[in-house]
Amino acid sequence: MKLITLSIAIAMWVTAAFTAAAQEKNEETLQILEQTKEKVTQEEKDALKVEVEAIIEQQERNLITAEEAELRKKKAAEKHALNIENRLAIINNKIELLQRNGTDTSLDDDDRLVLSVGWGDRGDSPFVFLGPKNRQRPYDRRTTSDFVLAVGFNNAITEGQSLDDSPYKLGGSRFAELGWAWKTRVFQESNWLRIKYGISFQFNGLKPENNQYLVDTGSQTELQTYPIELDKSKFRLDNLVVPIHFEFGPSKKIEGENYFRYDTHNQIKVGLGGYAGIKLGARQKLKYEVDGQDIKEKQKSSFNTNNFIYGVSAYLGWRDTALYVKYDLNTIFKDNPVEQRNISLGLRFDMD
Repeated sequence: MKLITLSIAIAMWVTAAFTAAAQEKNEETLQILEQTKEKVTQEEKDALKVEVEAIIEQQERNLITAEEAELRKKKAAEKHALNIENRLAIINNKIELLQRNGTDTSLDDDDRLVLSVGWGDRGDSPFVFLGPKNRQRPYDRRTTSDFVLAVGFNNAITEGQSLDDSPYKLGGSRFAELGWAWKTRVFQESNWLRIKYGISFQFNGLKPENNQYLVDTGSQTELQTYPIELDKSKFRLDNLVVPIHFEFGPSKKIEGENYFRYDTHNQIKVGLGGYAGIKLGARQKLKYEVDGQDIKEKQKSSFNTNNFIYGVSAYLGWRDTALYVKYDLNTIFKDNPVEQRNISLGLRFDMD
């Protein structure tokens, strides 16, 4: 009986000790969160000051007009005011969670995680994320990255023929490209030349004219007339490629107290380069009607297409959009007596 009583007493003492320690820790956490609210406000004010100083410097160097400077100052003030509001709201939510649940779920380490906001200038992330509260803006950022999206018209240039004589529909054949690209400044003290490189998925579609479709005869792939009327005939090649471009064009250098950036947003950009990669797959879709019933036929095969893809490409851009052209140097089909090469023209969205 004494042993049971002693065990219960020890258990109650341990529970009380842990509860007291948890309460003390929670009180410490609440104090840190309250102090963090003051630091958040000061950080945003300091960031606003740096941004305004950079705007004033641009105005003094006649890079922007007085009206534009005032507009940028106003936008900067509104941005940082919203930053303060949002960051404080998140901290207040953490405080409420801690007070309601009585457990410390807000802080992780000595540096404590608080909301940090990207600086928003070109080359820095504009997104909100959780990170160390003392995160510093890099002095120089030679490499940036962005998502690549390109869409447009696709077709094939046949040996000895013009594009007007193509057996594929000029308006109906299309391409798309999705990928990620990095851009690195070549020279330390100049931004006139950049290397843009990455990885992309290319989807090149061809729609045959005159009720035709592609047939792999074993020795070659040729267009043949389908025995019944086709509602749709579409051939598509899917590729994974590594594009590399040399990009050049003017830029503006923006210097702050503890950083500098090259801004190419409102400048013309020219990119010249190429790509190389592998074919992921080839497929053909046929759609037709038999006895009033819609039939969709999907054929997935090699179709005697080349497995290694390589070509040249170029773009002419301004802001976030560019006119984009690419041309495969490899033939579409390996053993055909008449060579055909894929060509694409469209818009590319990844300029910065």
